[in-house]
Amino acid sequence: MYSVPYPSGTFDLLLNLVAESSVLVFWCSHSHLIDRTNTLGAYLITPAMGSHFAMYLANMQENARSALPPHDVERFIFVVQGSAMLTNASGVSSKLMVDSYAYLPPNFEHSLRAEGSATLVVFERSIVKPLYYRYASLENHITEQIVGSTDKQPLLETPGEVFQLRKLLPQAVPFDFNIHIMDFQPGDFLNVKEVHYNQHGLLLLEGQGIYRLGDSWYPVQAGDVIWMAPFVPQWYAALGKTRTRYLLYKDVNRNPL
Repeated sequence: MYSVPYPSGTFDLLLNLVAESSVLVFWCSHSHLIDRTNTLGAYLITPAMGSHFAMYLANMQENARSALPPHDVERFIFVVQGSAMLTNASGVSSKLMVDSYAYLPPNFEHSLRAEGSATLVVFERSIVKPLYYRYASLENHITEQIVGSTDKQPLLETPGEVFQLRKLLPQAVPFDFNIHIMDFQPGDFLNVKEVHYNQHGLLLLEGQGIYRLGDSWYPVQAGDVIWMAPFVPQWYAALGKTRTRYLLYKDVNRNPL
């Protein structure tokens, strides 16, 4: 387990990184999301690790503003702490509170301003993929800006499982990833050891438990981050006296073969 020394007062949880291989985690003076002066950021998952996406935390101070991602990069923002104002090129603004989120399509002009201090988890993914990850039929499909909140998303059926599941993005084919919110009550666990082609980036938002990756077992708690590569066996059980909630990135709608 790799510890990240989060600056005092920016996030009230210890942030750790759990991975099956060595991972470089660093503080950066700026990232795609943030400006140089009023934000600190920590990259947690990067394509250099073998992932198809980047995941980072951004701690924005009051009135900090965002920058745009590189060309052909889509972005998902989830508010962990504080609030921020999202404004698009048409001048339409949306206030993002804790547990609110926004999906921004590639090359979509927008800006984000922190009203006070705010902590965000950000996922970014390039839509320019290797040939075997592309569908010719997607050329005429586009995604649109989405703004929502976790509590407005319906609970979905999870046959054979006891956890509660919400999906924050549409399950339509044009979307090449989704973000899940999963809730476990104390003592709940996955009924099967999962193995699949999907990559995951996970942030534990609440609670504690134990995660199995391959043949290794990791105690985890709120603030911990996990990257799961394709075909890594995985299993989770919730411990403690309060629920576990985690946010999970998942590749979808693309044939990996």
